[in-house]
Amino acid sequence: QVQLVESGGGLVQAGGSLRLSCAASGRAFSSYKLGWFRQAPGKEREFVAAISWSGGITYADFVKGRFTVSRDDAKNTMYLQMNSLKPEDTDVYSCAAGLGPLSTYPMSYNYWGQGTQVTVSS
Repeated sequence: QVQLVESGGGLVQAGGSLRLSCAASGRAFSSYKLGWFRQAPGKEREFVAAISWSGGITYADFVKGRFTVSRDDAKNTMYLQMNSLKPEDTDVYSCAAGLGPLSTYPMSYNYWGQGTQVTVSS
């Protein structure tokens, strides 16, 4: 079992930055792939970024060049550095963990955090 807790969300002006953290409890954290997803009310969950146990990374096209995902296995934590934020980035951001190859599909992740709200004002 893995439990995930996000932090770092908040209100920021367009063009600003935030760093989200995803702290995990449980065993074998370094064996999991980790992902960030976002979801607005009434909309489907949307892939943002993911990092594999070996450090492989993939991003959604709309965040390339603006967001950076990283992990620190010694601290059981994953990060999402978000720069050049836009109002359309406003969403609840959730982290997820799962075994197996890197994936952009929510169904391939077994464990989810509760999410943290990111609001970008224009």
